[in-house]
Amino acid sequence: MKKKVLILGAGLSGVYLGYKLKQAGFEVQILEARNRVGGRILTNHKSHTKVELGAAWLWKYNEELLKLCRALEISLFPQNMEGDALFEASHNSRIERFRVPKNQEISYRISGGTAHLLKKLTMSFSPEELLLSQKVAQIATCGAFVKVFTEKLTFVGDFVISTIPPQLLVNTVALPSEISQKLLKIANNTHTWMQDSIKFGVVYKTPFWEEKNLSGAGFSSEGAFTEIYDHTDAQKKRFALMGFVNQTLVNATSTHREKEVRKQLFRFFGKDGEDYIAYQEKAWPEDALVHFKNTITLKPHANNGHPIYQEEFLEGKLFFGGSETSKKYGGYMEGAICRGNEIVDHLKNTSK
Repeated sequence: MKKKVLILGAGLSGVYLGYKLKQAGFEVQILEARNRVGGRILTNHKSHTKVELGAAWLWKYNEELLKLCRALEISLFPQNMEGDALFEASHNSRIERFRVPKNQEISYRISGGTAHLLKKLTMSFSPEELLLSQKVAQIATCGAFVKVFTEKLTFVGDFVISTIPPQLLVNTVALPSEISQKLLKIANNTHTWMQDSIKFGVVYKTPFWEEKNLSGAGFSSEGAFTEIYDHTDAQKKRFALMGFVNQTLVNATSTHREKEVRKQLFRFFGKDGEDYIAYQEKAWPEDALVHFKNTITLKPHANNGHPIYQEEFLEGKLFFGGSETSKKYGGYMEGAICRGNEIVDHLKNTSK
């Protein structure tokens, strides 16, 4: 009889685990609180243009992620950095042009958007295997099995793998009393990557920056956005710039942030910069399924990959499998794949 694995969360970690475990002969059910898959992968569509408002890049040293892309026949293309970049030291300083050094590590994007990776991974799941709008409320033991209660239904399995960010999990899901205080403390002090970020994209009719011999990349110490990059698609048919809003604007409205970003686009690129077709943003600090609001200030990647996450709990029935639990590249897409491989190998070896 097939062993059943309940996977909490349908971000990259969750759908990859489901994909690999199903291939290995396990029965899987993936429970996702949102009405979409992806988690912190969010390829948004506006004016017929795809903009990454979540995870966007990978690098040559992301060996496991690259291996997966090859297996799924997903093509990559390099992030455009041809031409001058721009730098703004302060509001009162002149915008400076400079060349990014040629020896910089090249970053890559996924053709068709990062969500294309999710689409490939989820193609084989039935509606009974991937369930949306199922926010987990409680995990409980039930003899040799484990139960997961969502706000709507109850699920029973042999194993549970949580890919919910650890801090969010221990603060929003009722856990069995057997879970140690040490784990709860470490999880509550584990940083969730992207939880502090506000990403935005602006869509244009043409890549006007290329005509000015600019790469589209820009950096600012004080402006409304701190970084911005060319976000033209692989076919060079849709044109956009994508960047990160200054965290000082975290409490501002989206309308106010757009207004400030527009001003800075004018400072960087002139009239062409403010003449965009569409503006879109994702304020991850406002997302309750990513950012648990409390008074704890954590350094980026704090406690990511902590040894306690490599342990098994509830007598081998509960595992922690999100990217933040990975010993390598915690918080990143590569970390999601690395940790997923570890758990899949463990379950295959112990369930023979």
